[in-house]
Formats: sequence, structure tokens, C-alpha cells
Amino acid sequence: MPKGPTKEQLAAAHGQTMPDIIAPNLKVLFCGINPSLYSVVVGHHFGRPGNRFWKAIHQAGFTPRLYHPSEDGSLPDLGYGITNMAPRATARADELSKAEIQAGQKLLANKIQKYQPKCLAFLGISAYRIAFTQPKAKIGPQPPWQGTDIWALPNPSGLNAHYQVNDLAEVYSWLLNADY
Repeated sequence: MPKGPTKEQLAAAHGQTMPDIIAPNLKVLFCGINPSLYSVVVGHHFGRPGNRFWKAIHQAGFTPRLYHPSEDGSLPDLGYGITNMAPRATARADELSKAEIQAGQKLLANKIQKYQPKCLAFLGISAYRIAFTQPKAKIGPQPPWQGTDIWALPNPSGLNAHYQVNDLAEVYSWLLNADY
């Protein structure tokens, strides 16, 4: 029996979408770039074993213990949620076009208006730069948008070699400890 999704299941997930984990008035709505094929198949955000998101948010202090991806639906109980900039699942975020990322801004605007999170945290500075036409944006707080505080954080993908889990946790903790 295969340990994870089969090649066929992953191929079938290409272009599919993931439901948001969202509720009104969240403290932080984490915004990934787009769902991975693996996450779509297993039905949970940051679902690949070893994805650093869960370790980083735990070490940063967002969760009281290390959550498994299958527990993503319990995040709103803590005041957090997950959405994506672009809804289409891909094997790698660089498969998305600039236009898809920019179109994601309009989708986010509707979510912000409807759910009114206190903060929207982008998990990927490059996607933030593209979506908001801010080529020089740095990690950390950004100008408010749609009445919501915005933060750009490093992407937790293992492809982001600039940040190890401890580094991610440190930067994510800046948001947790910020007065936003």
C-alpha cells in the first residue's frame, strides 16, 4: 500500500482547489501562494509530511502543540485560518503566472471584506511583491489593505532554503508578538 498519494492521484489534482479554513474576525488569516497537489489529494493545507508550516507556527507560539495537517480545521478555534493567493493546485508555485497571482488579490479582497481578519499574513514575499506591485517589499509588516493589517512572511516550503524551521519560527513570532 502506498504511503502517500499515487502519481495518478497527484496528476489528477493538478488545477483543483482547496477549501479555505476561514471564519469571521480571525486574528490571523495565513495566505499561502497556492495549494500543492499533495495537499489537494489529502484534503489538508500544508499536507505534505514534513511541511515546515506546522512546525514553524508551533515553535513561533501560534499553536499550543505541534498540529498534524489533518487538524487544519481546528485553527479557527485558536483565531487563525488558511487561504491561498491563487486557488489552482500545482506541483510548484512557480507554475503560476504573474496574472494568476495578481488575480488572487481580487479574490482576497472579497474574503477580507466578508470575514474581516485582523491580519492577513502572506507566506511568500515574492507572491506578495507580485500581487501588490511592491517589488522592494521586505519580510515583515506591510501597508494595511482593505482595512486589514498585512504581513509578508517567508514561505515555509522546503524549496525555500534561505529559512530553516527555527528561522521561520523566529520570523513568524514577530507577527505573533506584534501590536497589530
